Amino acid sequence: MQLDDRQQRLVQRTFMDYQATESFLDNPIVVSRAEGLYYWDADGRRYFDAIGGIFVANLGHGHPRVVEAVKRQLDQMSFSPPMHGTSDIALDFVERVGQVAPGALNFVKPFSGGSESMEAAMKFARQYFKQSDRPHKYKFVSRYLGYHGGTFGAMAASGTGKRKTPFEPQMPGFVKVYPPTYYRDRFDNWEECNRFCAQMFEDAIVNEDPDTVAGIIVEPIGNTGGIVTPTNEYFHILREICDRHDVLLIYDEIITGWGRTGSMFAAETFGAIPDIICSGKALSNGTVPLGAMIAREDMAEAFRGDPAAGLNFAHGHTYAGSPLGCAAGLAVIDEIVEQGLCERARAMGDYLAQKLAGLKKYGVVREVRGRGLIRGVELVKDTASMEPFPELGMALKKTALENGLILRVDPTWFAVVPALVIAQEEVDEMCGLIEQSLAAALERVA
Repeated sequence: MQLDDRQQRLVQRTFMDYQATESFLDNPIVVSRAEGLYYWDADGRRYFDAIGGIFVANLGHGHPRVVEAVKRQLDQMSFSPPMHGTSDIALDFVERVGQVAPGALNFVKPFSGGSESMEAAMKFARQYFKQSDRPHKYKFVSRYLGYHGGTFGAMAASGTGKRKTPFEPQMPGFVKVYPPTYYRDRFDNWEECNRFCAQMFEDAIVNEDPDTVAGIIVEPIGNTGGIVTPTNEYFHILREICDRHDVLLIYDEIITGWGRTGSMFAAETFGAIPDIICSGKALSNGTVPLGAMIAREDMAEAFRGDPAAGLNFAHGHTYAGSPLGCAAGLAVIDEIVEQGLCERARAMGDYLAQKLAGLKKYGVVREVRGRGLIRGVELVKDTASMEPFPELGMALKKTALENGLILRVDPTWFAVVPALVIAQEEVDEMCGLIEQSLAAALERVA
């Protein structure tokens, strides 16, 4: 679309997320409306949203149940003071999250988003050990290519290279190991690769000294690394390692939570329950910023006692437990459960994977991976050499927008993460646009 003089002037006064202003102006989009699976820009052009508004709109944009819940809450109360009390709607939210979370994870602290929930989890883990007579356990082991948020603590846990180097030095106490994709081509099979990479966590813990390590932090499916999807066994090994060394297993489910992988949480999809889950994004369906840290209830006992001794969780945010956010979250959870959207994600996810596999006929698709309705497609120059093809990815990013399609495109892969309410005919429409865009991109790099 074309920007008018005012829009161009204002774009120069802000920063585009992860984009240079100049590159944004080459093909700008100013969104004016969203509904269901579609966006419309200020010129009235429609775009198919193939990433659920950056993994947020699991129910589709503007879902009436969520919108109505927020409207009702606005009429009653929009804010309650988190330092002085709580609200009925916040307690209802805590109860409902605990009901659908796996295992004994029913200690819930609401926040304004995913980065806040990650910060809370790390601070919670460190304070938990200090107040459980293990004060030296403060380090975290996470993965290269992982991404856990934009705050300093979350960035220190992330392994995203150039994304965080402008802000270095980072916080100390964070150790990285490689994701399974890194060693994929050095093993005879994917399972063996996953076992090796899972064992790297134990090697790191032992070499750092288990008495100093508080937790392992992983995304069950790694978005930034290209929808990295380990085996079920990988997570069972991590669980065993954590139990063996008195280390907390922390899942970053900011993207994979709330039905995305075909279960309410990816923890259930992979069959290994963590000690803490960090949540955000889709929890409010994009209406109001909302996140939640979900932990084992027994861990909270370490924070109960004499306040003079510091036995409280000294961490909070102004909008933590927002009545509007909690109202939206309750509506989202109830809709997922009542409409069977976890089951739908599994069925439509399988169908989507089949459709994406059809792109292999172009000779540039190495692999389609993921679970449920989070799928990634890895691009290569040819399937014989398996050489990465970043030029194709950069071209695809442009051709997709030109064709009215919003994708998550990295130079060597792209992600397809539509709303859980997507129907088969809409999967067909979306995949038709993807194929059209890929074919056009191939022509440009030929």
